[in-house]
Amino acid sequence: MALFVVHRYLGDEDNDLKDHSQVLLQRLKERVRARQQQRQQQDDHMPAESGPDNEMPDMDLEKEAKQKSKKRKQSEESPFTEGHRKRKKKLATEGGEGVEEKDDDLSPRRSKTSGKESKTPQGRTDGGEGSEIKLASQLEDDGSAGEREDGAEARANESHGEKEQMLKSPQEPKETPPPPNTIVLGDWVLKAAQKKKVEPLLPRWLAEPKLVQRRIKENVVPLQDVPVIHPKLRKKLQANGIESLFPVQAEVIPAILESGFLAGRGGYQPSDICVSAPTGSGKTLAFVIPVVQALLDRVVCRVRALAVLPTKELAQQVTKVFNIYTDGTGLKVVQLTGQKSFAKEQESLAEETLMGFRSLADIVVATPGRLVDHLQQSPQFSLKELRFLIIDEADRMIDNMHQDWLRQVVAAAHSAAEEGSGTPQLFRRAEQGPLTAARAGCPHVPLQKLLFSATLTRNPEKLQPLGLYRPRLFTPISSEEKAMETTKKYALPEGLSQYYVPCNLRWKPLFLLHFLLRLKFSRVLCFTNSRDTSHRLFLLLQAFGGVNVAEFSSRLNPRQRKLTLKEFEQGKIQLLISTDATARGIDIGGVKCVISYDAPQFIRTYIHRVGRTARAGKAGLAFTMVLKQQERKFLKMLREAGLPELEQQLVKNTSLQPLLTQYEKALADLQKIMKEERAEKRS
Repeated sequence: MALFVVHRYLGDEDNDLKDHSQVLLQRLKERVRARQQQRQQQDDHMPAESGPDNEMPDMDLEKEAKQKSKKRKQSEESPFTEGHRKRKKKLATEGGEGVEEKDDDLSPRRSKTSGKESKTPQGRTDGGEGSEIKLASQLEDDGSAGEREDGAEARANESHGEKEQMLKSPQEPKETPPPPNTIVLGDWVLKAAQKKKVEPLLPRWLAEPKLVQRRIKENVVPLQDVPVIHPKLRKKLQANGIESLFPVQAEVIPAILESGFLAGRGGYQPSDICVSAPTGSGKTLAFVIPVVQALLDRVVCRVRALAVLPTKELAQQVTKVFNIYTDGTGLKVVQLTGQKSFAKEQESLAEETLMGFRSLADIVVATPGRLVDHLQQSPQFSLKELRFLIIDEADRMIDNMHQDWLRQVVAAAHSAAEEGSGTPQLFRRAEQGPLTAARAGCPHVPLQKLLFSATLTRNPEKLQPLGLYRPRLFTPISSEEKAMETTKKYALPEGLSQYYVPCNLRWKPLFLLHFLLRLKFSRVLCFTNSRDTSHRLFLLLQAFGGVNVAEFSSRLNPRQRKLTLKEFEQGKIQLLISTDATARGIDIGGVKCVISYDAPQFIRTYIHRVGRTARAGKAGLAFTMVLKQQERKFLKMLREAGLPELEQQLVKNTSLQPLLTQYEKALADLQKIMKEERAEKRS
């Protein structure tokens, strides 16, 4: 009997397997056809699919059955199967059916999950029959097997559709759906073009500023329409030829004056004021008028206003404006910029009496470094009754906190009164906070910060060290932007015309000479990126001749710089070559044109350079010389800042040809002058 079993296994199983695979294939084809007919009956409204698509499942099933039979043949022909057969034949001759079952348990098995039939090595006599019974039962099970066939067919059709779509649009990125257990808010299918940039979440005072009209000429406000200005100051304004205020001045002056001297509206501490307005829009007068008016009725002289500015020239300009409007009022203005000796500046701040030190200054204008020196070394310099802290060119002051000057100023303003001092302190100063019954019992002197800049940052992290209290922001907007409900990050003067000039490094001085001699520009302010470049260009143009030129940089002492600016304003100098020292806030009258000999590397530098012209609503020109390798980066910088596109100004070679001979001679003279200067430095 054992021999018969082995003989049957070795001889008859191949034919049985082939017949069985054909039966299985026929059954699968019949079930697929039946399901296709049932689906067509259910979806009569859907168009019929093409013939090749309908034949896909049959072809796949037929191919799968052929692969199964091929694998079985390969397993039969393998050396492992032959050895196993010999071992089983030997065991069968010895009559060991129990051993045969044990050998069956040790035989290796391969199984596949996810609804597919398991494959067992053909090393036992009942393996074929068991697999036949299992497959037959799976085919007769309409629920599970049918669902698996539907899923397989759906996946096949889905993959076929995806391939067609990829062939139609190969460049379109494939969208990956979210996980099935994920809650999706909104439509997750977004194309790259539809994805919007996430805007930062700003504090309310930055996101919703007080909007001021940008156009100056069309929106001036007569003085009589601003009744909060004191009659004395109104007369001084009229005496200086000012009959109306610019839009920024008309909005900011009342906002500062409504805070009063001790408390703001309703008894609350006044809010800090931030003003971001274009150059030449009257920001200096916007803080000079309200500060002077708030101190008009003072009785005892104390330092109650402190203006901090980044450069000496700008400090001189602000001091000049303060002196004009404090003349005849009894208020005293002191400048701390290092132009005088330290001892003389100490004498101008206070004098020593039998009762102690007596202040001689009501308003102090200082640069950060000199201010810190006096806070640390001048005991007579007291800020205990400081009422206004003015920070002009605030963006630059924030970026360059020299010697941590702001922290020292705030600490000096909140320091306690010295014991034994002969001058009693009438008003106490308290830290910033809400109004309470205890705080209302005694008058307090608030410290109000006033920030002004043409490029004030909107970054809350950079503004946080200033310690602003309930700030209010004033920013310009044009009528078009107001209609569109948008505001630009940076604002330029209204009458400014901007151009860029493509050039190469070798002929840049010739381009500058072309503008001065051929186009006959007058009152030109030229900017360079370094002191050495400014000096070499000055020497070259001086050697060329025909142009009244001067340089303005840190190579000159304060007296020489002041004299140079005065001569330029008077029209004695046609071209003033400068570093960015004059680009910040300095109001030089009569500048018709600004030329950036070196392209600025930062957008703020560009804003302040071109802002030296077209001031107070007047017209002005701005040219920027750009090398070929700089052009793309420069235009991108302006575009990202939201500035209007610059017009290209081309200069023909024929226009430069008449200047070439004299230019080459000037270059030779420049080399000799530079050698002489280097020799002098060495000696």
